[in-house]
Amino acid sequence: MKIADIDIPGNILLAPMSNVTNLPFRLMCREYGAALTYSEMISSDAVIYENEKTINRGLRAEAERPMGIQIFGNSPHVMREAALRIEEMYRPEIIDVNFGCPARLLTKDGCGSALLNYPGTIKEIVEELVENLNTPVTAKIRILKDMEKTLEIARLIEGAGASAITVHGRTRQQQYSGKASHEYARKIKQELTIPVIANGDIVDEISAEQTLEYTGCDGIMIGRAAMGNPFLFKRISHYLGTGEMFKHDKCARRVADLRYYFDLLEKHELVDTVNIKAQAQWFTRGMRNGRHIRRNIAVSRSMKEIISNLEKMCEDCP
Repeated sequence: MKIADIDIPGNILLAPMSNVTNLPFRLMCREYGAALTYSEMISSDAVIYENEKTINRGLRAEAERPMGIQIFGNSPHVMREAALRIEEMYRPEIIDVNFGCPARLLTKDGCGSALLNYPGTIKEIVEELVENLNTPVTAKIRILKDMEKTLEIARLIEGAGASAITVHGRTRQQQYSGKASHEYARKIKQELTIPVIANGDIVDEISAEQTLEYTGCDGIMIGRAAMGNPFLFKRISHYLGTGEMFKHDKCARRVADLRYYFDLLEKHELVDTVNIKAQAQWFTRGMRNGRHIRRNIAVSRSMKEIISNLEKMCEDCP
């Protein structure tokens, strides 16, 4: 897949997720087969006011190139200035604009998916970025109940100069409930000439294959299913390439990945920036004796203790 003049070495992408897609997690996803990763979404206002914690969400390493940084906001001028600072600071291959997040924290300020009600502002934001940045600009949207209005926003984004668009097949009102409708991504792909990426309910090898085949999209983006499960990219890329499932010990794999994740947090001096116990619980989702595992994590006093206890539990894992 190619976005603008950037060669993307594959078509399986990691979605930007707040408090999830930090540098260590992105590095793991890239190692396991994600062709492109995105930072946690970054507030344009916070960049302008030099909020160090927010700016550090764009922290990157050469090993993850190409990578994208996603920003959100509601002011074309502020977003332009923030994107220029991010471009100078991190030199990402792509700057993505969030028009899809349904979280109240964003929508109450007219950001994220709230902007879908203001197509003129969406157009102005994309134009401001495209005209002033050297970095290719992409956008991520949610759908509206009205197919034609959704198509019009997609056309508007392409017309404003965006180099690609990602379509999450749920409305703002759905949040993450119900089933994602990939019919929208399919229709948008049929109409647009820029790359279109489908997002929503891609949770395993079969759903990845079906989404690509049904939509005809250039790529797929995986979000919540990858939380604590970066190895999912290995499984899906292997299946799409060979038609065969990748055989592995699920329990041992999760523990090994959590240990690796902790090691990367320490290496990049980011341990204090994450909720260790919450992250550990993500990595252990789906393991046998889940309630016991969560209780064990809650009372653990260190990363080393978490890993040691999980290794003992692995003996009972299927």
